[in-house]
Amino acid sequence: MTEQRGRSAVMGELYADALLAGVAAGMPPIGLEEVPELMSRVDRKYLVTASTMARLAAEAGDRLCVLRIAGRRQFRYTSTYFDTPDLLTYRQHRQGRRRRFKLRTRTYLDGGGRWLELKLSGARGSTDKHRIPYDGTPSGTLTEEALDFVRDTLLSELRLIMPETLEPVLATDYRRVTLIDLSGGARLTCDTSLLCRDGSRSAPARGDLVLLESKSADGRAMIDTLLRRLGVRPVNVSKYCLAVAALRDLPANRWHPVLHRYLPHRPAPRQPLVVG
Repeated sequence: MTEQRGRSAVMGELYADALLAGVAAGMPPIGLEEVPELMSRVDRKYLVTASTMARLAAEAGDRLCVLRIAGRRQFRYTSTYFDTPDLLTYRQHRQGRRRRFKLRTRTYLDGGGRWLELKLSGARGSTDKHRIPYDGTPSGTLTEEALDFVRDTLLSELRLIMPETLEPVLATDYRRVTLIDLSGGARLTCDTSLLCRDGSRSAPARGDLVLLESKSADGRAMIDTLLRRLGVRPVNVSKYCLAVAALRDLPANRWHPVLHRYLPHRPAPRQPLVVG
């Protein structure tokens, strides 16, 4: 039975990745230089089955194009997240604090380099992303320049004092296809094959599900309307918070349904934390 479940999970993951590859292949391509940056935006996340993803692509028709870089339409990402020793940013998100932040390095494994990214959530529910190039620096390291960038941005944008200690906590790996709605200045990222890891344990997400994130200036993207028609409602969650809850078995009240649906296989008892 265990072997059968494992085989089904692998087939589901292959199916979700293959489905997205097919969706991307059937759309007109667009280069990175033509895509609006949307550093200040409204984000909405959805968790859908592969079959719902196929229906969504069919409903969107020719209103979307796909990001293509160096001939690729599907990309591998890895992100290393930083937090305080007592997980301040996780707790603030779980408590629904209006002014909060998230800090990570993001590496584009298929040729996009590495960036240090600071995501800010403000009182109006919008998300602002600030970033600096981080090539040549280990993903789990914060340089003095990086700390200055975080300190100055938190103070100027949210009037927050940077915590005294920020350290690498965990990493996430996944594959992404990015769909662009140029008419509305919006985009939809489609993630599969999520793996959460902290150096001693790992937690894979279900391979037959796709994590969508709609990003638009005003939160009224065409794709949000289509998803509502398909009966799909947004979920309030983040990869980092899901990963912390899964790997450390911490309270995740507001994310409990998504956690048990998306990351059903809990890791083995935790060993000493090591993040490279």
